[in-house]
Amino acid sequence: MTYIIYAFAALFEIAGCFAFWAWLRLGKPIGWLAPGMVSLALFAWLLTLVPSEAAGRTFAAYGGIYIVASLVWLWLAENRVPDRWDIGGAAVCLAGTAMILFGPRS
Repeated sequence: MTYIIYAFAALFEIAGCFAFWAWLRLGKPIGWLAPGMVSLALFAWLLTLVPSEAAGRTFAAYGGIYIVASLVWLWLAENRVPDRWDIGGAAVCLAGTAMILFGPRS
């Protein structure tokens, strides 16, 4: 369930941030900000649903998922294929995410 929450959180965070990007960098109307803010609020709410004893650990583990989701966004929404450095960097980040999520705790 954690991965599903992270996946939706990433979608909402990227969509919300992209709304601001589109307004400031692509000249979209200011009306793009309202759904962007709602999307960012949904992102923050979703992260509170992750079963964890510490917010910082939840956010740190989420970071790798966000990076992969951002590269998927790059590919699907912006029609730019991630290069080998993007993919390699994402793989390193996912390894870090796995260590954070599944590492033994003392």
